[in-house]
Formats: sequence, structure tokens, C-alpha cells
Amino acid sequence: MAAATAMAMAMLAALAILVLLPSARGLDRAEFPPGFLFGVATSAYQVEGAYLEDGKGLSNWDFFTHTNSRGIDDGRNGDVADDHYHRYMEDLEIIHSLGVNSYRFSISWARILPRGRLGGVNSAGIDFYDRLIAAVVQKGIEPFVTLHHFDLPHEMETRYGGWLGAGIREEFDYYADVCFKAFGDRVKFWATFNEPNLFTRLAYVLGKYPPARCSAPFGTCDSGNSHREPYVAAHNMLLSHAAAVHNYKKNYQATQGGSIGIVIAMKWYEPLTNTTEDILAARRALSFEVDWFLEPIFFGDYPREMHELLASNLPKFTSEEKSLLQKNKADFIGVNHYTTIYVKDCISSPCDLNTYEAYEGNALVLATGERDGVAIGKPTAFDGYYVVPEGMEQIVKYVNQRYTNTPVYVTENGYSQYSNNTMDELMNDGERVNYLQGYLTFLSSAIRKGANVRGYFVWSIIDNFEWTFGFTVRFGLYHVDYETQKRTPKMSAKWYRDFLMGSRPTDQVQTLRADS
Repeated sequence: MAAATAMAMAMLAALAILVLLPSARGLDRAEFPPGFLFGVATSAYQVEGAYLEDGKGLSNWDFFTHTNSRGIDDGRNGDVADDHYHRYMEDLEIIHSLGVNSYRFSISWARILPRGRLGGVNSAGIDFYDRLIAAVVQKGIEPFVTLHHFDLPHEMETRYGGWLGAGIREEFDYYADVCFKAFGDRVKFWATFNEPNLFTRLAYVLGKYPPARCSAPFGTCDSGNSHREPYVAAHNMLLSHAAAVHNYKKNYQATQGGSIGIVIAMKWYEPLTNTTEDILAARRALSFEVDWFLEPIFFGDYPREMHELLASNLPKFTSEEKSLLQKNKADFIGVNHYTTIYVKDCISSPCDLNTYEAYEGNALVLATGERDGVAIGKPTAFDGYYVVPEGMEQIVKYVNQRYTNTPVYVTENGYSQYSNNTMDELMNDGERVNYLQGYLTFLSSAIRKGANVRGYFVWSIIDNFEWTFGFTVRFGLYHVDYETQKRTPKMSAKWYRDFLMGSRPTDQVQTLRADS
């Protein structure tokens, strides 16, 4: 009798969870607005390979991975990656089979302008992207194109010091113009930069991305200044963005009919405790994460918190530059959201300086995934990334409210696995299915509450080269055997396809297998 009572109580508890937990109730594509873009994403260096074919020049990542292989977890590089340069038609067949209506990818600057504007346009590079875009459009899929996804011609590093030199602004403006002119008749969505806030921190604070510049206490690089250089680089990226947007809106938008925006990496930050100090720390972390780039674009200057903490290390905009920024606001904001994390204040009670190696260090906050020994969510293969689907609704609402209801596209969201998992674990990736369903459910909730969200892209369609993680982690809906380049759909690919086809894939984690 006691056992029966206990079983009944357990069943009631399970039913209560199903009622209370949105991600457990299933998901329907019809919950999203008409015309909503559902897609998948890649980036040039991570998938293309063909690193020196058809006139392409060396990129910063080509140089970095060949000269600093110790900086990559498995010592490998993107010379071949997924060989997408030669297999793009096969990959487009895969993308089309899912039922998506958009494909987000980036253009390799070094493939278009191997030596920048002084070296001339590489016609073979133009031809490749022309064929790719034509094939995407032919399949009824909307191209969503990023101009800078971490890679640039290596010569920009040697000529200007990368993003530290003001001369790179004119280079980027020229590169953007070449792309608008060549592809803008078919590309209706342009993003100037992907995650410039993450890139500048990893490149110029922690020294983990090229050009690998940093200083103590953040890292031990050969040169750099972690307190000033990331903000100089960001300043040049912001003004490059503004110049490209100005050019597009003045010379191309009316005839081509597209829109142009920027993509920002966005964690959601929760205070570690309910103290005023930690609540303010969470707000400050958002200023250094999200508002660092968006406030200049929409309001003409950096956030107050950054001025207060960085003082003379934060560059100043001239009145002309402020005007350029404000008159050329982004048409949309791309949100790359993967995780939520706790933050602790490091002003009222200073943290150990060694902890400032953390990504959020200059904001004088300490990020942690645990509170009282309990993780904020299930850990993933990406260090410091946890499964917290509620954060999706919070970050989207924050951006919409702060930036006057500017249209939002969730341009990346995905789940990482360790490559050394068993093949059965990699293929029957129920944790990825749960992740995607949970985050999409909370995105749907935000939309129902009035958030102006117009698209969602899974990172990524195929496993690929994950920057300093190399090939040690996998985000793909499709498994890639890097020896044979064979693509095989995982359970998550079938789940996403069924969701997009409108079959309401409730509880498929228990019933669907990749080999079914």
C-alpha cells in the first residue's frame, strides 16, 4: 500500500513538472509569427577549408593556427575544416532537407581581398560566393550574410596592427562595399560583425585569439595592454560598422531592399546573491557585454558604467563620429545567446586578481557557474556554458526594451558535446534536443509577451572547427567524420526537421533515434 501511494505521488509530481515546465509541453512552429526566419548557421573559417586555393590570401586564423598550434586544444587548424568550399552543394542539400527558410554564413575577407584594398579583388573569391548565394536562393532559402566572423586578411595585422590601427576602418568599408556591390541584389540581410564584444576580449584581453595580445593579470602574452587595447579595437570596429552602414543605406539599400545590422554575443547575468552589490554587478556585466557595442550605435556613446570604471582607457568619440553612429543605426540586432551565469561584485569586496583572467574581468565582476555548490544549469562541453533556457527570454526582453523595439534575430543558439563521447552519444544527442526545445520555448514566450523577434538560427548545421577548441567539441546537427568528410544526421537534425515541418515533436527525446 505504501509503495502504491509513493508511486502515485511520484506520478503526480511528474505531471506537475509537465504542467509547470514550458519546455516539457512540446513546441509548435505555429507559435512563431508568419515570415519568421528559421535557419542554421556556419562561418567561413570554421567550415570552408581550401585555405590557400583560388587566390585566397592568408587570414589571421591561418597564421595563428600555423604558428601557435599550442593555442588550439588539439593543435589542429582549419586548413580543410569541413571542406565546405568544395562540398557546399552537398551541404545546401542537407540544409534544404531540414525545411529551413534561411541560412546564415560569413564571407572570408581574405578570399575576397587577399591583401586588402591595395591588392585588388580576387575574382575567384567573388565567383565562389556568387555560386553559393545563387544556389541558396535557388532553393528558396534566404541568405543571411556576415562580413566579419573573427577572420581578416593577415596583412591587416601586419599593416595596421589589426583592429588597433585606425587605418583598418577604411579597409573594412572598402571590403563591405565590394560585397554589397557583388552580392547585394540577392542578399537581404547583412551583419557587419559577429560577436565583436567576444572577439576583442579574447584577442586583446585574454590573448587567446589572434593577434594574441594581453597583459597581467589577464594573461602572459609577448605584448599588449588588456586594460586599454580591447577598447581601442572595439572603437575601430564600431566606426567601421558605422561607415559600412552609412555606405549601404546611402548607396544600396533603396535599390537592393535589404537591411543591415550587427551580431552581439549575449550571456544573461544573474546576481550571485540578492545583495545590492551583486545586483549592480549583474547590471554592470550587461553593460560591458551588450551595451558596450549597442549604446554607441543607438545612442552615440559608451555606457556610463564603462566611463566610470575605464576612465582614460576608454576612447572618446568626436562629435562627428557620434553623429555618424546615431544617423546610421542598425536595422536589426543579432543575438548570439548560449548561456546564463552568476556574477559577484568585485568592487565592494575585491576578488583575487587571478580571477580577473575571467572573460568579464574589466567589469570588476567575477563570473561563476555555481551558487552554494549548485550549478546554475547542466554544464556543456564549452567551459563556463550551462543549460539555462530561461535566459533566452530574459536577454531578448532586455534588448527589446533598451533598444526601442529594434527587430531581433537570434543568430546563434546551440549545444556542445565533447568529440570523444561515444558515437551513440554523439548521434543520439537527446541533450541537444532538450536544449533547443527549451530555448525555443522561452523564445516563444518572449514573443507572446511582445518581444520583436524575427528569426532563430541553430549553431551549427555541421560539426566544425571551434576556434581554440579545435575539433574537440561538436555543435552540429549533422555529425562530420573529419577523415572522410561524411555528414550524418543526428537525432537533433531529425527533431529540428520535424519541428519545422509542423509535426509538433513532443517527447521525441524518448522515441526518436538518429538511426531510426
